[in-house]
Order: sequence, then structure tokens, then C-alpha cells
Amino acid sequence: MTPDGTGTSSRTEAPEMPQFVLHLYVSGQTVLSNRAIVNVRNVCEQHLKGRYELKVVDVLLDPSIAAAEQLIALPTLVKKFPKPAARFIGDLSNTDRLLARIRI
Repeated sequence: MTPDGTGTSSRTEAPEMPQFVLHLYVSGQTVLSNRAIVNVRNVCEQHLKGRYELKVVDVLLDPSIAAAEQLIALPTLVKKFPKPAARFIGDLSNTDRLLARIRI
């Protein structure tokens, strides 16, 4: 309730949008998939803390995603935002290459 008793506020606060939107596509609980998840989370926490949204997608649960996203290998990290989009294939262990590729 607002001070005037109307129950609405003249102030609207938009939710803060993440500066980076990343999707990590993996294939099950393999060693390579798990390593990629750990590596990308570490990089995000070290270099993008509070400025990113990471979605991990297991294509084994819905194989049509691989075709829709035109994935040729897994794991693949896709930077969706900001544009231009970028892709990084592998276990994401090379931090310097990863940061350069997603242009952090």
C-alpha cells in the first residue's frame, strides 16, 4: 500500500537485466560436460560476478535443441547477449581464449 492509500506506486522499477546471457549446451553427465560446467561457472564468477545469466542445457533431455541451436559439437557455450553472438566449443578450460571469444 502506498502512502496515499491507493495500493499502487507511481514508481516502477524494472528488474535489472544481466549484461551477459550465456547458454551452455552439454550432453549428459560426462566428464567433459561436468568439466565445462565447472569451468564456465568459475570464469563467470571471477570475471562477470553479478553481471551474467548462465543457463545449462542438457541436449540429451531434448535432442531437438541441438538442431534448433545448430550445435555441431558438445559442450558448446553460446553468448546470446550482448550481440554479436559467439560460440565456444570444448571444456572451456582455456580461460584467456574463452574471455577473448565472448569479448569480456
